[in-house]
Amino acid sequence: MAGAKEWVTRNKCRDKTLVAVASGANMNFDRLRFDAERAERGEHREAVLAVTIPERPGSFKKFIGVLGNRNITEFNYRYASHDSAHIFVGVSVHSRNEATRLVDMLARHELPAIDLTDDEMAKTHIRYMVGGHAPQAENEVIYRFVFPERPGALMNFLTNLRSDWNISLFHYRNHGSDFGRVLVGMQVPAGDQPAFREFLDRVGYPYVDETGNPAYRMFLG
Repeated sequence: MAGAKEWVTRNKCRDKTLVAVASGANMNFDRLRFDAERAERGEHREAVLAVTIPERPGSFKKFIGVLGNRNITEFNYRYASHDSAHIFVGVSVHSRNEATRLVDMLARHELPAIDLTDDEMAKTHIRYMVGGHAPQAENEVIYRFVFPERPGALMNFLTNLRSDWNISLFHYRNHGSDFGRVLVGMQVPAGDQPAFREFLDRVGYPYVDETGNPAYRMFLG
């Protein structure tokens, strides 16, 4: 269907009857997810941005506050330097023009953004490569959370997180379910563990401590 609509646009076709043939022979749920993501961008319902924010307490919260009630479809970040943080983020939009306005709005809030919506390398490869070792992220703990898929869930998490516990890693991708699987790295000194446990209970999202996970140790720790 997406291919037929694109053909109509390119050829300025009118007053024709078109048929889109669908076959399930080479389709599975992983492929369906890929097609759904591409359809969102083909219909200009998702903007993919690279946003730079200051690496200081409160920056994540400010960034989410600027986005407001917009639906975040993807959020990838890994600590890299003491100065600035680069975030790969997907946001639901209604049109291509809205994506442009979103970039302009972020710039006005001193959050420079690059529109990667039409960047094939970013969509095919870079989104899966945001990460790596961060030896400067001391006292890092890694937790896997289940966030409710509703507006305000991320802001609730950030509001309850102490500002001196720096977020050093964040990975989330919306796959259309009613909950989101989120991997978060936080720098929490050993002496703060009792307060950190209280934070986990207060937020109330299901979680798993992955700090000892060998995959994390090998590729991210």
